[in-house]
Amino acid sequence: MPGAVGDQSCVRSLELGGTKLTYVVDGAMAMFPSEFFPDVPAEYWANHPEAVDARGRVAMSAGGLLVERDGRTLLVDAGLGDFDGPVPVGDTTVGIGDSGDLPATLTALGRSPADVEAVAFTHLHIDHTGWAFAANGDTGHRKFFPNARYLVAAEEWAPHGRGETIPGAPPRSEVIVPLTGEHTVIADGEEIFPGVRALVTPGHSPGHTSFVIAAGDERVIVFGDVFHIPAQITHPDWSSRPDIDAVRVLAARRRLVAELEQPGTMGFGFHFGDQAFGRVVRGGDGLPSWEPVPAEVLLPAPRLLTE
Repeated sequence: MPGAVGDQSCVRSLELGGTKLTYVVDGAMAMFPSEFFPDVPAEYWANHPEAVDARGRVAMSAGGLLVERDGRTLLVDAGLGDFDGPVPVGDTTVGIGDSGDLPATLTALGRSPADVEAVAFTHLHIDHTGWAFAANGDTGHRKFFPNARYLVAAEEWAPHGRGETIPGAPPRSEVIVPLTGEHTVIADGEEIFPGVRALVTPGHSPGHTSFVIAAGDERVIVFGDVFHIPAQITHPDWSSRPDIDAVRVLAARRRLVAELEQPGTMGFGFHFGDQAFGRVVRGGDGLPSWEPVPAEVLLPAPRLLTE
């Protein structure tokens, strides 16, 4: 059975047409609704208590999606990393986080960082790049996934390459600088792994990228932070505070809803509570909404924010 959208995500897995997809959960985030979602009416939260946790916060797990096929392994995004404290966006505290279990989760799944052939980043924000690099004594930083190619869309990398400061980005010295010589630029439509294509969906960040995974008769769209909560599928005009371009993120959402409504298509959302896998369906009101898909629970949520 699917979990609850108001809970932190368990480590869940789907097998489709010889492809195994596993949410490798790193940790937990709990966002303050009015701070993270400034456009969402207060009455929405009052009328949808299931959308928040017991303390009225939005549950948003962080981690990476492990894609395993024919003995090869891709990881989409790298979690939040070793983190415990308030989550800022600019000068505003938008929530709290407690993270750092992605390595232990990989081990529990029988995998190691050395097994990962490629890490594809939806975007270069702090909660998606946390385990990209690890401190290497006094010599800087080393790749946490030593054998992996690090894949970033050209549009996403361009402002970082020019030295610009992008809202939501990780510290330059810890991720951006070491990534400078350790990334491969990818393009819209490019096959970046067998059966996995990039779909550049900018707006949340300069070159935010979704990934379309062909899996037997199905396809799964990993949509990163185009959507932070299922309600944005129904109400695409409800922004998230970290979105840098409201016009482009609205276009990305509409494009992805159309793609997700195609036959044989599922979606994966990192921040959809314990409903990471699902489909977009139309209800009696004619509006699109998220319908969670059952996925096997391999491990419980590694961290919970109970205070």
